[in-house]
Amino acid sequence: MSKLLAALVAGLFSAAVFAQATPAAAPAAPAAPAKTEAKAEAKTEKKVEKKAEKKVEKKAAKKAAKKAAKKEEKKS
Repeated sequence: MSKLLAALVAGLFSAAVFAQATPAAAPAAPAAPAKTEAKAEAKTEKKVEKKAEKKVEKKAAKKAAKKAAKKEEKKS
């Protein structure tokens, strides 16, 4: 048990040291991420629109099915 505890403490210590270390000369990020972000946002908007369209279509189909079922009941 004490070995396990010692391993956990050593792991936490090494993680803390690693987290505080400064990166060695990280290159500056180019301006391209803004385009990527805009693309991702546009994609998300398209997905939301498609989802809304599908929802409306599904509701319309459900309504039509109910109407058809009612007509069948009336015929019987």
